[in-house]
Amino acid sequence: MYSVTKTIMFCYGHRLLNYDGKCRYLHGHNGRVEIELTSDSLDQRGMVRDFSEIKRVIQGWIDRELDHKMLLCREDPVLPILQELGEPYFVMEVNPTAEAIAQRIFDYAVSQGFPVSAVRLWETDSSVATYRAAEAPRTRPRARAVTRRARPSRRSTSTAA
Repeated sequence: MYSVTKTIMFCYGHRLLNYDGKCRYLHGHNGRVEIELTSDSLDQRGMVRDFSEIKRVIQGWIDRELDHKMLLCREDPVLPILQELGEPYFVMEVNPTAEAIAQRIFDYAVSQGFPVSAVRLWETDSSVATYRAAEAPRTRPRARAVTRRARPSRRSTSTAA
C-alpha cells in the first residue's frame, strides 16, 4: 500500500453551541490539515497523486471556503449578524468541531476523486482530530460444509427366519 500526505495551513474562527467550556465563545485557530491519500498501485508517473494537484484542488478549496472565515453551525445566532455586516463565514450543518471540519475536508477531497484514507486537523500544536475512510467490512471466511459419512451400523441387519 502506498500513501502520500499533503499538509495545508489555514486560519479559521469558530465557536461551539451547547458547549460549557471556553470554546463556546468566538475564537480562532491557526489550523494545519494533513490529507492522506492511499493506493494499492501507482499511476503511470509512479505516484499515488501529484502533490501539486492536491495543492491546487484541495488547498484551493480550503483557501476559498475556509481560510480566514468563521465556521459556524447553521443554527448559530451570530450568523445573521455576520451576514448583515458582510463578514466572511462558512456554514456547517453541525457544530464546527475539529472532527466535523476534518470530515468536511475529507468529503470534499473524495468528491474530487482523490483516494483519501484520512484527514487530520490540528486545531492546536497538541490537539488533533482525525476522520478516516470507513474500512471495507471484513468478511469471515465461509465455513466449509462438513459432510458426514454415514457410519456402518453396529446393529446386525440379519434377521432370523
